[in-house]
Amino acid sequence: MLKSYEATLDHGQIKWLGETPIIASARILVTILEESQPKTKRCPPVSIAGKGNTVADIVSPISDLEDWECLK
Repeated sequence: MLKSYEATLDHGQIKWLGETPIIASARILVTILEESQPKTKRCPPVSIAGKGNTVADIVSPISDLEDWECLK
């Protein structure tokens, strides 16, 4: 039966983070998790700056409230 254990590898030494397996020797499979990169904020291209315009009321709904099924 396979069982997973969480550990870190530091200069070739395994350091168990939780439960330590009680095994004298075993064949193991190691998966390396890359450090996650901080997400960068997405920005629109500079080439489209100032080219947008508002063509309608952005606060009021586009249809009558009587047409909304969720309000019935």
